[in-house]
Amino acid sequence: MIRVENLTKDYGSRRAISGLNFEAEQGEVVGFLGPNGAEETTTIRILTGYMPPTDGTAIVAGYDVVNESLEVRRRVGYLPETVPLYTDMTAVDYLQFMADLRHIPHSKDRAYEALKTVGLENRAESYIGSLSKGMRQRVGLAQALIHQPEVLILDEPTIGLDPAQVVEVRNVIKDIGKQRTVLLSTHILSEAQQICDRVLIINKGKIVAEDTPENLQSRLTGSERVSLLVRGEMDELPKVLNKIKGVQRVESMPNGSVEFQFAPGQDVRPEVAKTVIEAGYDLLEMRPVGMSLEEIFLELTREDRPVRRNKSRGEP
Repeated sequence: MIRVENLTKDYGSRRAISGLNFEAEQGEVVGFLGPNGAEETTTIRILTGYMPPTDGTAIVAGYDVVNESLEVRRRVGYLPETVPLYTDMTAVDYLQFMADLRHIPHSKDRAYEALKTVGLENRAESYIGSLSKGMRQRVGLAQALIHQPEVLILDEPTIGLDPAQVVEVRNVIKDIGKQRTVLLSTHILSEAQQICDRVLIINKGKIVAEDTPENLQSRLTGSERVSLLVRGEMDELPKVLNKIKGVQRVESMPNGSVEFQFAPGQDVRPEVAKTVIEAGYDLLEMRPVGMSLEEIFLELTREDRPVRRNKSRGEP
């Protein structure tokens, strides 16, 4: 579990992070997103005990990162953006070495167990330098798991990987997140949407949103968006839809479909389906269209938007 209250960090006269408040629970993968310079890395360094905050409190796995830093480090697994690996060691020897540094009993058994967790048990005796980048990333992830931490903090875990390797690492993270608290920093928005149970969006050192991607979409648009695909003459379809009470913002899309919106709680889809069929169209598809996390991210971090945190998780 991670609990951050009023966390602040100053570098001289410059305030890097200002009054951060958030939580991450056990069995939850939380995405930590922000544009370059948003200070996600500063926050991660504080949570891992690398540097102290100027003010505020950070509790990780039940321990204070300032007053009980050693206890925090014993319970946190950390995968930095650039994984420090010894390429002239085999995967199992490297992990055994890391386990010995932590004084973990039966270090070789633990090394094999960590390799199995990340799906690399069949490459245990391979030299790290001979492994693909995706496999090396998984060795780094095994290193972060070697001491069976309660909290796992990952900084850009799939950066530079090819699509197949990305899928492999994402699946491993999702499995790990079922038992542990995982805080995932990433600039790959589709990754956060696929892996994370909840996202925190930080901008200029402040959290501007905290919720599931679905709830963020609903807050920002204030409406539901639907894609409609029919067979028939399309020119008149927008006019047909605009006559239906409750239908908003009808728009023809490049793929031949039409999108429209309606206010939450005023579901007009049954009436739309009935009207479209009565107008002589064959209804092929009607499906909800969510605002992408990329659109949410750009909206919340644009320069002319006031920095204001959205309410969530039962806040008043």
